[in-house]
Amino acid sequence: MHKFKAYRTFEDDKVVSSRFVEMTLDELDPGDVVVKTKYSTINFKDALSHNGTGRIMRKYPTNAGIDMAGTVETSSDPRWKHGDKVIVHAYDMGVAHDGGYSEYVRVPGDWVVRRPESMTAFDAMTLGTAGFTAAQAVMLMEHNGLKPGNGPVAVTGATGGVGSVAIEILAKGGYEVVAITGKEDEADYLRGIGAREVLLRKSIDLAKIRPLDKATWAGAVDNLGGDMLAWLLSTMRVGGTVGAVGLAADTRLNTTVLPFILRGVHLLGADSVNCPLSTRQRIWNKLAVEWRPDRVHDQVRTIDFDELPTHFDAYLKGMVRGRTVVRVASDTHP
Repeated sequence: MHKFKAYRTFEDDKVVSSRFVEMTLDELDPGDVVVKTKYSTINFKDALSHNGTGRIMRKYPTNAGIDMAGTVETSSDPRWKHGDKVIVHAYDMGVAHDGGYSEYVRVPGDWVVRRPESMTAFDAMTLGTAGFTAAQAVMLMEHNGLKPGNGPVAVTGATGGVGSVAIEILAKGGYEVVAITGKEDEADYLRGIGAREVLLRKSIDLAKIRPLDKATWAGAVDNLGGDMLAWLLSTMRVGGTVGAVGLAADTRLNTTVLPFILRGVHLLGADSVNCPLSTRQRIWNKLAVEWRPDRVHDQVRTIDFDELPTHFDAYLKGMVRGRTVVRVASDTHP
């Protein structure tokens, strides 16, 4: 029986660890569609799951990797046929269902998104779940009234995957983007992908957050949560929109209702896991054309599958800039 390589996460005596194994298709979690993986990527969630740091996985053992791009090998779902170019991410992928760190995945047909014609598997994973989430946040914010003429838009966690893509999408759309970062030496990178201004996190006093502060931002994409999100809410302009996409600093939010009832601020959650399939396809279609983040795309790191385990630590320590793509297949065809 054909064997292939997968990076699988185990729990033994309450200790979580991951390693490369050989598997057969029959050993994968059930699904209607088998996809041959070309590329996957590293998201913050993947780094949290590989050694159990974030208790992300709900089932052991499970192949890690919350997203992948490749081609359909076999399908019992009439919507998909051999050779179809696809993306799979979200739902239980890499969390409670075998994920993208594997030469093959087997998933329900409802989880599969058609890859836009102009988008290669590599292009798709230069974005991955992080890029998709950034685009989802911007779409939600614009749906709730954000326009370039409204004023500046802040992006926290600016050098990360979500932050980098959010900056470039917003800049492409004509927004004045202010990147908020703790990394002083990354200012040139942030301006290079479209930030008009770089604001250092240490210049913001998060120890004294007022219920309402100077109205500064028309919008914000927040990757951090906690006090940073509370400060952003207190400094939003009337009718401002905040897309909450991450928890890199804290899951808790200590704020008041004043920004909401006195300035009509919108706090919008971007949940890429449960995003409906029709919206999911629309976002990928936009990312392939008018929202294609060329600058982020050109600065991506590509690693081979074998190198994967050595890259998670940098994510957990906040030392990563932009996106990391994992070349799972030995070929590099679209």
